[in-house]
Amino acid sequence: MKAEDIARYLQENPAFFERHAEMLSQIHVPHPHGGRAIPLVERQVLALREKNRVLEAKLAELIRYGEENDALGEKVHRLALALAGARDLDALLHALYFNLREDFSLPHVALRVWRGVLDRTEGEQVSDELVAFAEGLDQPYCGPNANAEAVRWFGESAPHIRSCALVRLVDDDGVFGMLALGAEDPQRFYPEMGVLYLRRIGELAAAALARLV
Repeated sequence: MKAEDIARYLQENPAFFERHAEMLSQIHVPHPHGGRAIPLVERQVLALREKNRVLEAKLAELIRYGEENDALGEKVHRLALALAGARDLDALLHALYFNLREDFSLPHVALRVWRGVLDRTEGEQVSDELVAFAEGLDQPYCGPNANAEAVRWFGESAPHIRSCALVRLVDDDGVFGMLALGAEDPQRFYPEMGVLYLRRIGELAAAALARLV
């Protein structure tokens, strides 16, 4: 009889060990972390303990992710309130920059809007290539410096930027601007990261700016 036949028999007859309970203490198997043999019952206990440790680690990880998401949600909520309370463009841009820098720990923030006429840095002309790049984004870009023009918006800090997030600003009339977030840490923004909150920040900024430009 092959081992597969025995395994199949036990699977098809789960009451076997109920009828032969004494065998549980008589059968010895190798210890999972050593060479000595232990009773089958003890081996099952060890397996259950290991499974429990794995489940506890997964639960702790889920709790940590949940707490991080709650914290991010609170920050996005505060940003939304600040943008909604802005009465003019100056107040709006101050609220946007301040919250991103202080609440989200993003010291490098830049913005360009190519709709209307803004007599300020945010209204400086951008290239057709950058507009096309923004229009081609179906979600925020995260990773290395993919667009040299956008990185130059960070001014003197540009040479130190190692990763960035580029978020297009869009409303019913189409794409009208881009929000750039830069980091000196190459792992702050990376291609595989989730972009849900970045997308929401872009939507909030676009909705607020659309009222004033």
